[in-house]
Amino acid sequence: MKKVLIFGMGGFAGAYLAQELQTHGYEVHGSDLHAKLIGNVSVIAADLLDAEAVEKIVCGVKPDAIINLAAVSSVGQSWGMPQTTIQVNVVGSLNILEAARKLDKKPKVMFIGSSEEYVGSDEPMNENTPLDANNPYGISKIVQERFAKLYREQYGLKIYCVRPFNHTGVGQRDSFVLPSFCKQVAEIERSGRPGVIKVGNLAVRRDFSHVKDIVRAYRMILESDDDTQIYNVGSGKAYGLDELLNYIIALSRQQITVAMEPSRVRPTDTPVICCDYSKIEKELGWKPEYTVFDALEELYESYL
Repeated sequence: MKKVLIFGMGGFAGAYLAQELQTHGYEVHGSDLHAKLIGNVSVIAADLLDAEAVEKIVCGVKPDAIINLAAVSSVGQSWGMPQTTIQVNVVGSLNILEAARKLDKKPKVMFIGSSEEYVGSDEPMNENTPLDANNPYGISKIVQERFAKLYREQYGLKIYCVRPFNHTGVGQRDSFVLPSFCKQVAEIERSGRPGVIKVGNLAVRRDFSHVKDIVRAYRMILESDDDTQIYNVGSGKAYGLDELLNYIIALSRQQITVAMEPSRVRPTDTPVICCDYSKIEKELGWKPEYTVFDALEELYESYL
């Protein structure tokens, strides 16, 4: 049975990825800032910025593969702490690479990039769309990929990079837009009275996937042979945030007023982000099995 070590196991996608891997016969180990039990995985406490702690875990587990989910993963959050974003997303990844290259049996390594790496485009973005991030989060992911290429070429490590587009599901923090919408609407529904939902910029279109589709893609990419290939993963459909908000509001029986809150608006916002996932579909046979509306209904029910 192959062993996989997941850093950032306590984050949103961690439990979903662990379940996906275990279902397909992997032994899963996890690490996060705090020790805990997630499902049936014992999570070892470590700060990704502590190189010695990272190396100790990697040497102790001796994994066949390492997947790094640990990150400052919110574009909005990255504007508020650009220094920390670079430290966690770049230096943390370097600590993993350094630990991996010191093992006698070199593990596969997977880094999670983002659609935020790409230059803005009205057309669906494929893997050849130019990279030109306009926020600290996207820039950190571009740098991470550059170091992955360097370590792949200099040390012979098999390092897989994937660029997922927005994804959501039960368990995602309500600092992200769709859980925030669902939570606010559910609270108004539970109150039994009319209410006001606070929003940011609704005049953007985004490609949202169900997290279960995304982690399935991670597994399939990790199991592929060519680690030099980068794959986009997304639904292939971009919806306006106003359209998604109206869908969520329609799940409630209460009268709901929408109010713009300036603090929820980012300094810059790419108007349209949509995924062209034809490469991973053609080469690995992956395609979505869920829709964003499946995820929205699950989120709303969980908040109710």
